[in-house]
Amino acid sequence: MDSAPQSSSPPVKHATALGVLCGTVAALFWAFGFVGARHGVLVGMSPLVLALHRFVWPGLALLPVVADSGFGDLGGLGWRRGIAVTLVGGLPLALWSYIGYVYVPLGHGSIIQPACAAVGGLVLARLVLKEKLPPRCIAGAIIIVLGLAVIGTEALRSMGSQGVLGDLLFVAAGSSFAIFGTLLRQWRITPMHAAAVTSVLSLAGLPILLFTYGNILSEGFYENALEAVVQGVFAGPAAVYLYTRAIILLGAGRAALYPSLVPPFSLLIGFLTLGEMPSVPQLVGLAIVIAGFRFTQTGRSSFQPSEARAEIHNHAHYRKARRTRT
Repeated sequence: MDSAPQSSSPPVKHATALGVLCGTVAALFWAFGFVGARHGVLVGMSPLVLALHRFVWPGLALLPVVADSGFGDLGGLGWRRGIAVTLVGGLPLALWSYIGYVYVPLGHGSIIQPACAAVGGLVLARLVLKEKLPPRCIAGAIIIVLGLAVIGTEALRSMGSQGVLGDLLFVAAGSSFAIFGTLLRQWRITPMHAAAVTSVLSLAGLPILLFTYGNILSEGFYENALEAVVQGVFAGPAAVYLYTRAIILLGAGRAALYPSLVPPFSLLIGFLTLGEMPSVPQLVGLAIVIAGFRFTQTGRSSFQPSEARAEIHNHAHYRKARRTRT
C-alpha cells in the first residue's frame, strides 16, 4: 500500500533538481548577456552590431519553425500581435540595452533593467490584467524603486547627464520587457513561440548591416563569434527555454527567484572577466533591489505548472491541427 507514494518520490525530487538547474543556468545565461554586451562596447563594437547578433542568428535558426507553423498568421499569433510583441521584446529592446552601456558601467544596466522589468510587470498586472496585488508585492515594488534611486543618484553625481541618459535607456529596456511579458500573459502566448516570432520578425533590421559592415569587419572573427554565441544563443532562446522549463517544473512562484539572481551573477562575472569593480552605491542599490525582489515573489503565484503545461500543450495541438489541415 505504501509502494505508490515511495515510487513517485524520486521523479518529484528529480524534477525539482532539474528545475533548480534550469532556473540557475537561465539566470547565468542572462547575466552572460549583460556582461557580453558591456564587453562588446568596451572593445569598440557598435550597439547596432550587438543587437544584430542578438536576433539575426536565432532568427535564421528559428525561421523554419515559424514557417512550419504558418507565416500567414505566425502560428496562430497573427501579424498585428506578432509585430506588437516584436516592438517591445525584439530588436528595439536590445538597442535600448546595448546603447545604455555606452554611457554607464555594467552594474547600472544589470540592476536597473531587471528591476524595472519587475516593477513594470507588477504595475501592468494591476492596470491591464486587473490582478489584485498583495501588500507585500506593493511594498517590494517600493523597495526596488528605492534601490534604483540609490543607483540613479550615483549616475547623476559621478557621471552627469550621460550617466542619467544611460540609466534611462535601461529603464526603457526594462519597461519594454514588462510590456512584453504582459502581452504574453494577456494573449496567452508561450515564451518559446514569442521568442521564435520576435527573432524572425527582428530580421527586418538586417539593413542595419549596410551601416555597420565596417565595424563588424574591424572587430574580427573572435569578437563577432563570441557575441553571436553569448547574445544570439545564451541570452536569447537558450535562456528563455531553460526558464520556461523551470516554471513548468517548479511553478512560477518558486521560479520567480531566478531572475533576481541575474544582477548579482552579472556583477560577479563582470568582476572576474572584465575587472569592473562595482561601486559602494551599486552594491547598496543591489542589496535593496534584491530585498524588494524577495517581497514581490512571496504570495504571488498566479501561473502554476499545470497552466504552463496546458499552454504548451494547446499550442502544440494547434500546430498539429494546422499541419493536418494543410
